[in-house]
Amino acid sequence: MSIRATNQADVIPLRPLPAVAPALPREPLWRDLVGEVLRRERQAQGRTLKDVADAARISMPYLSEVERGLKEASSEVLAAAAQALGLNLADILALAGERLVSLAAARSRPRSLGSSAVGGHRTVRSTGPAGSVGATRPSGPMGGVLLAA
Repeated sequence: MSIRATNQADVIPLRPLPAVAPALPREPLWRDLVGEVLRRERQAQGRTLKDVADAARISMPYLSEVERGLKEASSEVLAAAAQALGLNLADILALAGERLVSLAAARSRPRSLGSSAVGGHRTVRSTGPAGSVGATRPSGPMGGVLLAA
């Protein structure tokens, strides 16, 4: 038996170690979503950053930062970029809203596997205005927001 083996002791923890919960992805930022929409629309049209920036009368580096979610663009800049892409501000915001809803649904899926987990969310089918059946809204202590396009 070596000296090292004789100097080792069994350690019994007084408290169990906390279980490591899987980290949820961070909440998406609005500027990331809007930038993603602008870039996706520009690339779908096969246009360059310079072309769209010139048409919107904003600098190319600034538009690049907006597309990458590094800058929070004003509504005036967003409207100009949308117009340069042949869209309007409502189109950009609706597309970003759709993306936000899909990301929120993906985030809540793992937590809603249990039927009544604490802090979980569930979807409730309801009738909306004018009798539209099948609209969904999250229920729970915080309520929810329904974005419609």
